[in-house]
Amino acid sequence: MKHFKFYNKQDILTLTHVRKFETKLGERINCIADKASLEDTLQQTTCSYILFGIPEDIGVKANQGIGGADSAWFPFLSSFLNIQSNDFLSGENILLLGHFDFNDLKFLIESNAATPDEKIEAYRHAVNAIDEEVENLVKIITQYKKIPVIIGGGHNNAYPAIKGAAKGLHKADLLPLSQINCINLDAHADYRPVEGRHSGNAFRYADEDGYLNKYCIIGLHENYLQQNVWMDIVNNPFIDCITYEDIFIHEKKNFIQAIAHATGFTEETYTAIELDLDSIENILSSALTPCGISTLHARQYLNFVATDAKVAYLHICEGATKCDDDRENISTGKLISYLVSDFIKSHSENRR
Repeated sequence: MKHFKFYNKQDILTLTHVRKFETKLGERINCIADKASLEDTLQQTTCSYILFGIPEDIGVKANQGIGGADSAWFPFLSSFLNIQSNDFLSGENILLLGHFDFNDLKFLIESNAATPDEKIEAYRHAVNAIDEEVENLVKIITQYKKIPVIIGGGHNNAYPAIKGAAKGLHKADLLPLSQINCINLDAHADYRPVEGRHSGNAFRYADEDGYLNKYCIIGLHENYLQQNVWMDIVNNPFIDCITYEDIFIHEKKNFIQAIAHATGFTEETYTAIELDLDSIENILSSALTPCGISTLHARQYLNFVATDAKVAYLHICEGATKCDDDRENISTGKLISYLVSDFIKSHSENRR
């Protein structure tokens, strides 16, 4: 993992605003003493949740999207480390590992690719390198029966997360077959054809490579569902979806019923939990939507799946605080902090 930056305690405390008579999460959260001892630490730690970031937008640009998905990790971390450590969430069950830094790949592409087509091809080639490193880290974490909490980055990282978790859980003898299920709260299926890796086809690659068993999408927007993908969903008994329109326009199911349907559909084995922030109304991302779920819905989603699914990992992706087209929203990081804390509170309470 040559692109991974491990954090020490001083790195964490630098971002933590220590205040008299209070204890912040950054003062309680754990880190590894030595990056060379990663596997020993994971084997010995009592922490259940291993947090790391993938601040990259290479996969989004490979999908011809607007860059900016690399900008949410540090605002999230600053917010998360400064929430109060208390009886609701103390931080002692969390190990903050660090983040991937793929800026050298991005710089190389943007300095040398002459045409837009060359850039897209180069970005897609670079995503393969990202896949390899992310997969390896997720595999190591899950083989020691820990839950990765992954903050993206583009949704391209769902593929190596699924692949790594399937391999790691199999190695830990928790999964007889190298396949896991997945629930994805998303405006898009991200099931585009195999045409080179990018943020729009992670689940297609995971499926065709044999690592994804059942896949359920909640909140899919009919206006952005390609006809060929829709036909693949209809004709595949291992894929299901509940569209945004069926929930909120036609009211065939309410939102909680839709989540319950998804957890029921995937309940027989370990399940990847995915949340694409472009499903939330007016949250800054490459594909910002003026019509989506609320932040409250997103929090309810993570609270529900954390208690009702057999969680393999949590992946929150596609959010931005600043996009390449100069749009900005500094609150995205704080929202992700709420979402992560909601998930960990609910999941840890359910495990007691």
